[in-house]
Amino acid sequence: MILKGLFYYFWGFLDLFYYYSTRLTSLAKQYANQQNVLRVRTTTYKGYDVVLSDGTEIKHNDVLIKIHLHNVRVLKEMKRLKSELQKGKWLYRSVERSLPEVALFIKEHEKYNEIKGIIGITMIDRVSQRLGFETMEISNSFYRWFKWFLQFPILFLSTSNRSLKTALDEQPNYLFMSKEMLFEKYDKLMQ
Repeated sequence: MILKGLFYYFWGFLDLFYYYSTRLTSLAKQYANQQNVLRVRTTTYKGYDVVLSDGTEIKHNDVLIKIHLHNVRVLKEMKRLKSELQKGKWLYRSVERSLPEVALFIKEHEKYNEIKGIIGITMIDRVSQRLGFETMEISNSFYRWFKWFLQFPILFLSTSNRSLKTALDEQPNYLFMSKEMLFEKYDKLMQ
């Protein structure tokens, strides 16, 4: 318990540095919605070519909006929840409530016409399809392990009954959603 407390303390400190050094935009601040758990930034895609189920092609150097969970905030909120089921439901609903403002962010963006969709990386992708995401494997093994290393503390802090072996078996994956799918599922929720 003390170890987790120290993680929260240091992570909160490092998060401030991370936020300002990575050009992230807090949707909670931008839209004055404290329930929003996502932070975003424009990115140029550097992965392999992907064709999504709706036919959207995402190629090298396409413009995407990268979504990031505000991990420190999410972990502090989830800390009060007792069961893994409660934590999963809370996280699902929080992301679901946040995605309409991602759609609004894209609509207001100066590169609106260039943006193909959104991308994220997660190790907890079990319910992502219900949210409208498509999961793709990270093919570059170095990048996959680098992302695993960065996301392992989140996994460690967010679950109470996960063994080290189970955590080692988890792999980060890309999450994609086309701009059209995002608007179809979440734009109407803003009106």
